[in-house]
Order: sequence, then structure tokens, then C-alpha cells
Amino acid sequence: RKWQASGESMHSIWIGFDPRESSAFAVARQSVKDNFSVQLPIRGLVLDELRAKGLYTRPTERRLGRLYDVISEHSMATEFAISRFLVPHLAKEGWALFMDCDMMIRSTINRVFDGLDRKKAVYCVKHNHVPDSRLKMDRQVQSAYPRKNWSSFMIFNCWHPKNRDLTPDAVNALPGRDLHRFCWMDDDDIGELDQSWNFLVGHTSPEIVPDNVHWTDGGPWFDGFQNVAYADEWRVILHRWAA
Repeated sequence: RKWQASGESMHSIWIGFDPRESSAFAVARQSVKDNFSVQLPIRGLVLDELRAKGLYTRPTERRLGRLYDVISEHSMATEFAISRFLVPHLAKEGWALFMDCDMMIRSTINRVFDGLDRKKAVYCVKHNHVPDSRLKMDRQVQSAYPRKNWSSFMIFNCWHPKNRDLTPDAVNALPGRDLHRFCWMDDDDIGELDQSWNFLVGHTSPEIVPDNVHWTDGGPWFDGFQNVAYADEWRVILHRWAA
């Protein structure tokens, strides 16, 4: 395949879906739609659909009511914890943005693709996020690992040779901790986005104006988090979507 410049028509957006956070997914998707300068395709990553297509074959179990990844020997906070790494295979070409569903876009999303270097395999916000709590959202375990939250909002260069190594076989075999630290590429392959594109509520400096709000500890759809920062904005979008 030829290395080629990507026009806007080759961009795509992928949002992780978890049935426990369906309202969060709806708002994340609507917030993207509200902030297009040029419309782009938006697709959800739904685990059952990926399994039905034979793309997600990792062995998982239910332990104490939570999804457990056998290969990683660890529980999964969301159903898309691992499936996000299938995005380059699914998108096939262009720049493909993946985002968690616990996010809300607040400015023109198309700008995030401006000025990307085709020599980079992925772009993300390079957080130095060390959780200060053992639990998050609905009492899920808060895991600490290198490059935590880098993969929660990332733009894949689907033409890059390194991402061709991220085959479904690789995604279905590698431990999650290796995938989340971008083990299939070198450090120089990772480009950096401004912190505003993955603003971690309660962690990112409040002096930064967020282009994308990320409730990594728990969003307003969970009990006990109804009054977190930017919750009112989230509810406005939810009510408009549900009307």
C-alpha cells in the first residue's frame, strides 16, 4: 500500500461502548456530532459485535460480577479495554481516533487531526497519571501502569508500518498492560497531543481549557459523581439527545 497524504475524508472516529455506560456513550457521540466542522464517520466498538465477527477471541470470564481477562490475569474496567487496539485493523486507512465513552468533546473535533506528522504511528496526550485511589467509578479497581490513560484518547496512523503489526492475532494474544503502553512501536513513533484533548477531571491543571473532558475516576452517570466538574454540561447534552 502506498504511503499517501490523508484527506479529511479518510479520518474516522471510534468510541468504546460498554452497556453499563450507555448514557455516557450517547453523550460522547453527540458531543462529537455537535462539534464537527466537516462530518466524519463515528463508529462504536461493541464487544459482542466484534466477537460475532471473529475479531475478538480473547478468553474472558465473569468473576465477582466483573469481566476478567484471562491473558492479562486482570479484571477489565470496561468491555472495550482491549478491543480499542483493533481500530487500525477496522479503519484500514487514514487517521483513526479512538476515545473512551466517558468523555465529552467541547470544541471542533476536526482540529485534532491538523498538523499530524505521517511519520508517527500514534498520537496521544502523554499523561504522567499516578492514581491516588484504589477504586474508580462503580467500584472498579483503579490500576496503575506505565503510560496510564495514554490509550484513552489516541489517533492511529493506519498507514504506518508499525500499526500493520497490530493484527487481530496480536491484539488477542498480548497482555493488556503491554498493549496500553504501545509495546508494538518505539518511543519515537508516538506523537504528542496538547493536554486539552484529554483533560482528566481532578488531575489535569484547571488552568487548561479542555477541548475534551475525561471523567477517568467516574462521570455524572454514576452514583456519587453527579456533581463532578462539567457535569452540568454533560446533562444538557444528555437531555437534548433524549428529547
